[in-house]
Amino acid sequence: MAERRLILLGSTGSIGTQTLAVIAHLNALHERGESPVRYRIVGLAAGRSAPTLFEQARALGINDLALADGRDDNHGFNLRAGPDAAERLIREVECDLVLAAMVGAAGLPATLAAVELGRDVALANKETLVAAGALVVPAAMKSGSRLLPVDSEHAAVWQCIWGQSDLKPGLAPPISLSRDIRRVVLTASGGALRDLPPGRAYAATPAEALRHPTWTMGPKVTIDSASLMNKALEVIEAHWLFGLDADRISAIIHPQSIVHALVEYADGSVMAQLAPPDMRTPIQLALSWPGRPAGAAPGLDWASLSRLDFRTVDPDRYPALGLARRAITAGGTAGAVLNAANEAAVAAFLAQSEREPGPRPIPFGRIAELVADAMDAIPIAPLRSLADVLAADARARAFIREELARDGHEIPPPIPPRHHPSRAAQP
Repeated sequence: MAERRLILLGSTGSIGTQTLAVIAHLNALHERGESPVRYRIVGLAAGRSAPTLFEQARALGINDLALADGRDDNHGFNLRAGPDAAERLIREVECDLVLAAMVGAAGLPATLAAVELGRDVALANKETLVAAGALVVPAAMKSGSRLLPVDSEHAAVWQCIWGQSDLKPGLAPPISLSRDIRRVVLTASGGALRDLPPGRAYAATPAEALRHPTWTMGPKVTIDSASLMNKALEVIEAHWLFGLDADRISAIIHPQSIVHALVEYADGSVMAQLAPPDMRTPIQLALSWPGRPAGAAPGLDWASLSRLDFRTVDPDRYPALGLARRAITAGGTAGAVLNAANEAAVAAFLAQSEREPGPRPIPFGRIAELVADAMDAIPIAPLRSLADVLAADARARAFIREELARDGHEIPPPIPPRHHPSRAAQP
């Protein structure tokens, strides 16, 4: 009987809670003799949701915790508190697999630590590779860490290439796909605003942009879905996971969210992966790889699947994809600038729904413009260490705050740093 020890970063968020449900399902299969692996969670980490974190730990019998915004009150747990808490949890608690689901750049130091230690990482955090792929991928190649994609699109690409002749069976990213594969196409739902006229979408409010028609996700990811910034981040991720240049990665809008990615081969054949829009499926794939036990999520209902629609992406309406290709081509700190500028702009946009109406609300379309402005204004530097990533991140956030202030917008409090200064200074 095999046991797989897991640390879950971001346990209180959408991906984290769904991961706990998948683990309960997999362990139930194991108890019935239907799966050879039992999963034991040995650590949980969260940003600021202390009550939920403690409730999860009590229910699961877990002692080792990390809380970025925590205080000294440990509630009887072995609690690591502070900006470097998640990284300390990774370095101090033995495990076989880390599921990285902390939203934004906050999870980067802990995820990089896991890779350096040679631990497999089920990667649900887009920003890790977007901001620091030039650090994470070489570290994974050196340590033997495998980056198991949890994003439904990258999980789909991974499944479509399993049978490729020049790849060993069961091989996991990071890998470099040969020219037998002409291109990879990631699908996008189009988000909550996809059917609005462009001008109306540009002026959308947070409440409108948060009404996703297909997926249930956290607010930041839902806003990114509406702007297709989530797809831009995924394009950069695909570049690092599968060794693809920008011209071999594209995106298409697919409202039903049934086809998650397509892989086009040199001979014109196309492989597609289909599944219901349920994150439990790619989560389970990453946790149970290379096995395929019975799924936690229901399969496709073919009787009700009457049509699959696809639309090309209008680059004027969705400039984020162009910014992604620009970041891949520029290299260095370009991805870190793009990611941090977007995080700061989205935070400012969402903050409008949490306070009384103030002067000059930020229109939805301004988010992508701010990111482009940041990439224009901030010089790209070589990426040699985590310190370079964090410096570019801080500079981009400061730029967005200055731009918002210049535009006369009310600005949310700055996002506190979630890294340990001494760690950031290491090469």
